Amino acid sequence: MQDGGASGGLTAGEYISHHLTHLQTGKQAAVIDFSVWNLDSIFWSVLLGGLSVFLLWRAAQQATSGVPGRWQAAVEILLDMVDNQAKAIVHNEHSQRFVAPLALTVFVWVLVLNAMDFLPVDLFHMLLAWTGLAHQIHYLRVVPTADLSTTMAMSTSVLLVCFYYNLKIKGVAGWAHELVSAPFGTSKNPVLALVMGVLNCTMQLIEFTAKTVSHGMRLFGNMYAGELVFLLIALMGAVGFGSATGVALWFGHILAGMGWAIFHILIVVLQAFIFMMLTLVYVGQAHDHH
Repeated sequence: MQDGGASGGLTAGEYISHHLTHLQTGKQAAVIDFSVWNLDSIFWSVLLGGLSVFLLWRAAQQATSGVPGRWQAAVEILLDMVDNQAKAIVHNEHSQRFVAPLALTVFVWVLVLNAMDFLPVDLFHMLLAWTGLAHQIHYLRVVPTADLSTTMAMSTSVLLVCFYYNLKIKGVAGWAHELVSAPFGTSKNPVLALVMGVLNCTMQLIEFTAKTVSHGMRLFGNMYAGELVFLLIALMGAVGFGSATGVALWFGHILAGMGWAIFHILIVVLQAFIFMMLTLVYVGQAHDHH
């Protein structure tokens, strides 16, 4: 969320660039550099993932057969929603025992990570300055899903789960046959069968790649854009009260921030739901025979 806080003497471009820079183990030498780790994304992902598990565990421990409390009722509604979606998409009853908890984990985790976008954009930078740690920690981003490495890691994990179920349900031979025979079929002619096999396999690899990239990019793009809008709104309140324009911008940034925060609630929940549904759809497709 916005905070009319201060840009700390930085220009608008420097302010935004500073808030969009990760706390990293080193400087990236290329667009894709696996030797560089975004420590802030890892920290918040692990912390919030553990917090989500703890809250759900507490709900399970305190569950009663009588009239449920508000928290228990909310968790039960969530469980029913996820379980119904899993059963509707993945028809294998044995797989549902794993897929439903997987979908619940994906939804809750992504929802909590997305919700970090509601915190004031300068909150943790102010806390770092107050505790004297600003000299050691120059950069810190708190929305892991606005980090492409996080969302692509999640979508890649879903891809690995799909590979697992393709092998488990269809077997090595069955999946290998599907890779070279779908979607265009095959032929009894050996030469044509070879050509069709290569073409089918290529199309299957492109499909897996496209699913994984779009799965991660969709979540990243929406959350990154939302974070950027909050930063732009925060800059409106940093002009100061030295003029009528500054006062108008300050009140404007309060109204715009509230409006965007309310609208962003829909984005945060919707993106978590979409990521969960796509996970279920892709895992469900891994169970289908072509």
